[in-house]
Amino acid sequence: MYEISHERNGLTVVSAALPHMTSVSLGIWIAVGGRHEPASLSGISHFIEHLLFKGTRERSAKEISEAVEGIGGYINAFTSEEHTCIYAKARFDRWKEVLNVLVDMFLNSKFDPVEIRRERNVIKEEVAMSLDQPHQHVQEMLSELMWPGHPLGRSLTGTHETLDAITRAELIRFQRSSYVSSATLIAAAGKVQHKQLCQAVRRFVPLLAVGSAGGFLPATNCQTQSRIRLLTKQVEQTQVALGIRTFSRHDKRRYALRMLNTVLGENMSSRLFQVVREDQGIAYSIGSSVSFFEDTGVLTISAGVETKKLPQALRLIMRELKRLKKTLVGPKELGRARDYLIGQLDLSLEGTESQMMWISEQILGYGDLITSATLKRRLHQVTAREIRDVAADLFRDEHLNLAVISPLKSDRGFRESLQF
Repeated sequence: MYEISHERNGLTVVSAALPHMTSVSLGIWIAVGGRHEPASLSGISHFIEHLLFKGTRERSAKEISEAVEGIGGYINAFTSEEHTCIYAKARFDRWKEVLNVLVDMFLNSKFDPVEIRRERNVIKEEVAMSLDQPHQHVQEMLSELMWPGHPLGRSLTGTHETLDAITRAELIRFQRSSYVSSATLIAAAGKVQHKQLCQAVRRFVPLLAVGSAGGFLPATNCQTQSRIRLLTKQVEQTQVALGIRTFSRHDKRRYALRMLNTVLGENMSSRLFQVVREDQGIAYSIGSSVSFFEDTGVLTISAGVETKKLPQALRLIMRELKRLKKTLVGPKELGRARDYLIGQLDLSLEGTESQMMWISEQILGYGDLITSATLKRRLHQVTAREIRDVAADLFRDEHLNLAVISPLKSDRGFRESLQF
């Protein structure tokens, strides 16, 4: 059973009661992420996320981890383009202790200058590690290509230059202006009662800063033709990321796009996997995924291919995209895609952590809970014609963006492959 409450100061509390579980997962979510940052502070949300673990007025960094791990739980965090989250999971009878730790981190982090210097270097190593891994680096290249000069096109971790420039005062100022009541959600899933959760949370409500969530720069689309960016680098395997600009999470066509993506490349039964890997054997890894934001979205096709076979791989990918534009997906393939998505939805909601993530993302993304039953019904309503219509709308030259990391020194050999 899902329940939602709104405190007078704007704080949202949401829970999923799962009385048969023996655990509770808790999360504090802030509706602030990478796209809320000015260019000079790129990476500051992720920087703050790291520093939340580095000590409060009550606990040292070690005591934070011991407080949760010492009762058999675990604690973690992440930063995305639109959200920051600190979360933990523990046995159901210890959830109040976990909540106290998370709230302490949220409200009372010290931002110790020594820890700031140390964590600055840790994040620089994280940046370097990403650049050393071509399959990750190519994704960041694609974001830069799709949203040039926009926060969505910047790395969530920032750069060495921005990390060096961010001061302690800016960290504190950004956190205080962002971690406010109306931008905060506290979520729990597991063997917990909503009334008890709200009672526990209300102890902390007076300590939360009251304010409104900061805005972000809207995503604009001024692209008029396909874009290609090649990074020449001595790698054993050419890495490819093909991005197609789509639409926001609020667009009703998102269900048809999810079905299209499943048919195209989401699993080993998909067309891309079967054609490019199984039939032709020219890629070890290939697949597709969809990402939705508040005002835009992207369908991404990723592959690692032998360099000399890159033009062939791109032609095969484009062939499958064109096929989706022109030909209706057959009833059996449509049914398999639908059953896969529904099955994955059910499997993804089996644990308390996934339930906590699910309800939080629904509230933050849509302002309400879209139940799994509703999603299943809407997936059942998607027709082959709707999939073809979405493909026809999206698969155009002016929506295409291709990032490549390869030993190749020029894109002349494969540029012509990238057109509808």
